[in-house]
Amino acid sequence: MAKKDYYEVLGVERSADEKEIKRAYKKLAMKYHPDRTQGNKELEEKFKEIQEAYEILSDKQKRANYDQYGHAAFEQGGFGAGGFSGADFGDIFGDMFGDIFGGGRGRQRVVRGDDLRYDLEISLEEAVRGTTKDIQINTLAHCDTCDGSGAEKGSKVETCPTCHGAGRVRRQQGFFVTEQVCPTCHGSGKKIENPCKTCHGDGRVHKKKNLSVKIPAGVDTGNQLRLSGEGAAGEHGAPNGDLYVVVHVREHHIFERDGNNLYCEVPISFTMAALGGEIEVPTLDGRVKLKIPAETQTGKLFRMRGKGVTSTRSGYAGDLICRIIVETPVRLSEEQKELLRKLEESLEGSSNKPKSSSFFDGVKNFFDNLGK
Repeated sequence: MAKKDYYEVLGVERSADEKEIKRAYKKLAMKYHPDRTQGNKELEEKFKEIQEAYEILSDKQKRANYDQYGHAAFEQGGFGAGGFSGADFGDIFGDMFGDIFGGGRGRQRVVRGDDLRYDLEISLEEAVRGTTKDIQINTLAHCDTCDGSGAEKGSKVETCPTCHGAGRVRRQQGFFVTEQVCPTCHGSGKKIENPCKTCHGDGRVHKKKNLSVKIPAGVDTGNQLRLSGEGAAGEHGAPNGDLYVVVHVREHHIFERDGNNLYCEVPISFTMAALGGEIEVPTLDGRVKLKIPAETQTGKLFRMRGKGVTSTRSGYAGDLICRIIVETPVRLSEEQKELLRKLEESLEGSSNKPKSSSFFDGVKNFFDNLGK
């Protein structure tokens, strides 16, 4: 099923600022929070949809990626139910919602694992066409020996007697209430009789993990791809965090990219610049012919429509823009020098050099005016 537009989910315009997005999110979150919907699965899914939309639109980089690439920017892992598996909704909103709905006390706080970052370098060709890359990351994974519980097989795992499984304890002094991590279980909400010898009771071990990352066509330096659930494992069986792959596109020896357009410099001979002709220029799809009109000057730009980068969001293809560089000949023979001198002499006093004439006339007028 196609995902809904995140802006429509929150009921805001695409031009909405951070305050408008946050205000819309809070209003909807209060309305659809699970403590209010009383187990209505359809409304719970609505709540997850709202949370997902806010997570993207409240983050500047994620919002920029979404505006440019749509849901394709996050299609590698997506969000889905996995983004909330095992999570306590009281944690999402903090103690405020726990106090409002009475559901924050006496429940174990499940803390998902850390998000990870991986910097991936790719070529311009790979960025334009899309590719799949195999990467290896160092991460914390659930311990296979104890299945992430932190306890030896057959060992009892009991609810912490201090916090009663909440992972945090509250103390009240008069009107003031303070809350801190439980000093007995250190936030896990559990009391382990015999800790696992492999992970020493943490439920996690250091591990190298191999992943295959799909890079969508049209990405650029700074774009992030989110792999849901591929980050570090949470403590004592808590859900994994996410992995963010940050794209870096290597410099190309021919092309320079600006958005969806590609630029390149094309050298031509003095003779071709004066008389015109036809040359072959490179594109990412192969060679194409470019007609050079007579009397072409250095810096002249030629635009080749649709030969740039195709946007993954709009499907619009940028252009290839060729900048002409008239190359001055070097290491001339005496015969060649003499021919050029004769050509120069034949051009003296003629109208064959309009730019030179205009420039030097302007210089003369400038100095004449200084003397007045």
